[in-house]
Amino acid sequence: MRILFLGDIVGRPGRNAVTRLLPGLKAKWELDCVVANAENASGGIGLTVKNARQLYTAGIDVLTSGNHIWKHKEIIGCMQECPWLLRPANYPPGAPGQGWGIYAVARGDLAVVNLLGRIFMDQVDCPFQTADKVLSKVKEQARHIIIDFHAEATSEKKALFYALNGRVSAVIGTHTHVPTADAQISPEQTAYISDAGMCGPYHSVIGMEPGPILERFQTGLPQPFSVGKGEVVVQGALLDTDDTGRAVGFTPVEQYY
Repeated sequence: MRILFLGDIVGRPGRNAVTRLLPGLKAKWELDCVVANAENASGGIGLTVKNARQLYTAGIDVLTSGNHIWKHKEIIGCMQECPWLLRPANYPPGAPGQGWGIYAVARGDLAVVNLLGRIFMDQVDCPFQTADKVLSKVKEQARHIIIDFHAEATSEKKALFYALNGRVSAVIGTHTHVPTADAQISPEQTAYISDAGMCGPYHSVIGMEPGPILERFQTGLPQPFSVGKGEVVVQGALLDTDDTGRAVGFTPVEQYY
């Protein structure tokens, strides 16, 4: 199975770049499935129903998210109706939506699990225990399993990788919008990268206009942020798995628009 995972989509520039580049990438790489983190796709923070459906219609099979998914309350209804839109599985019981799903792909079933880190993040349920609980259900239904771990600390991300090593196809980090140089496949054939990067304005501070962010750092005063402008980068990783779900190829990708 060949899966393209895209890092956090940031605002309209990120949405436009992904929707226009994706058909060509699908054909070029002969993709079986596309997964993308979309929690910043609307105005740089959160996700609206309109934008969620736009990305799904453009060819993204599964949208994952993170700590900003609740920014636009309207997304709750969409999340409850659409199995292709996930929120982190380790939000407490009673949170709307689903934290994982199993999706029919031409070469087999693919499970996608969304988790949220706790270091420098919201105090949600333990991602390690949640992963164990979810995998106890998923393993009976799918051999190909991808984890989107939306977390700040690389140490927490790497620790989850070792906790799940040999049990899933890939652990892919999101949230920081900066791609890391540690893409690897373990001897147990689980792929890992600390952060897949972003799909958003390249000349920016993690997708946002530099000016207000610089002013905030210099003065300590709150500033209204806005999505950056200019050239857009589309970052992520290309994952290949064998028939058993083990990773056999894992390559960071970067396209400019």
